Amino acid sequence: MKLFWKNYRFTILLLGAIVIGGIAGLLFGPKTAVVKPFGDLFLNLMFMIIVPLVFFSIASAIANMNGMKRLGKIMGSILIVFLLTASVSAILGIAGTSIIRPIEHSDIGIIKKVMEDATVDNKTEHVPFLSQVVNTFTVSDFNLLLSRSNMLQLIVFALLFGISTAMVGEKAKPVADFLSAASSVIMKMVSIVMYYAPIGLGCYFAAVIGELGPQILEGYARSFVLYLILSVIYYFGFFTLYAFLAGGREGVKLFWKNAITPSVTAIATCSSAACIPVNLAAVRKMGVPKDIAETIIPLGANTHKDGSVFGGVFKIVFLFALFGRDLTSISSILSIFAVAFLVGAVMGAIPGGGMIGEMLIISVYGFPPETLPIIAVISTIIDAPATLLNSTGNTVCALLVTRLVEGKQWITKALKVA
Repeated sequence: MKLFWKNYRFTILLLGAIVIGGIAGLLFGPKTAVVKPFGDLFLNLMFMIIVPLVFFSIASAIANMNGMKRLGKIMGSILIVFLLTASVSAILGIAGTSIIRPIEHSDIGIIKKVMEDATVDNKTEHVPFLSQVVNTFTVSDFNLLLSRSNMLQLIVFALLFGISTAMVGEKAKPVADFLSAASSVIMKMVSIVMYYAPIGLGCYFAAVIGELGPQILEGYARSFVLYLILSVIYYFGFFTLYAFLAGGREGVKLFWKNAITPSVTAIATCSSAACIPVNLAAVRKMGVPKDIAETIIPLGANTHKDGSVFGGVFKIVFLFALFGRDLTSISSILSIFAVAFLVGAVMGAIPGGGMIGEMLIISVYGFPPETLPIIAVISTIIDAPATLLNSTGNTVCALLVTRLVEGKQWITKALKVA
């Protein structure tokens, strides 16, 4: 029981605060707006941290990368596998939410009315496609990077800064050390602010339910059920497919023989980081070489999260439905794919990445800050299955990378060594 409380303490407190806030909103209605400033305080604290958090986390992770053996072949294979599997999860998430839309049958008349009154940053002027691409990934002045409205541009800058630091090598070691230390400091700031999260989100959710009524609750229930269905399909279906592609029938047997312990650990801890030692032991039993295992598992725990990609799709679709935005156009589908992919694959490197990913969604699409608690609830209710996909997915990805690096006969070689 103590272990359960230790692993799920924050999730339980957050869920409890949200439930209490929801009940208060239902009982007292619009009067709950009186506690909204306590929610505003939490939002402002998170938005205040996001710019340095994104920069130092991404730049530090890249600047401190070293020990890449076999002339980058391992890293190249990891990149290919991570991109492909995250893309598959994004496509599956979009397909699932297209068939079963979370709030399609809910009475959201009141919700839409409130959302229409919110300030949304929609650009009305026509911008040529190439100019839009330029504006999406770059800014004309450095000071513009210090705004959360330019989050994608900040990520590009952080990537370039980290790569440049790594390429300079020994001369830039003080810079790499500074980035690492600054990242640790910002992480600690996030952990301090998150102590206030149950109060802040509870108060904000009370105000949201008080204003919107119970109509939105059905959407959450449908989202959770749909997420569970997709998780089961991806876990059993696609993980089996990946293992087969990596090593045929022997690869499937090898994976499922050793996947149970990492899976149970992921559900029990709800932490990809906590699963790293177990995942390392599991992939070594699967025959994955030491240098591949020790590269892909820690890297995957930070940057490869298929379950978070699913969650990103759900959050974007949820907000699109609330604001009445088009979900069927090709441009909308492509943008959902790209942003959800970014939320799972890039923002996963950041502690508290779920919350930061939600702020990224809000910033990219120009939704008002008040929508953050609405999608934060989704992160909370899908935490366990998302961690299962995030963490266990890295073990099957280790098999795929080994197949690319070692060749078709890698399992035979591994069994001979064993």
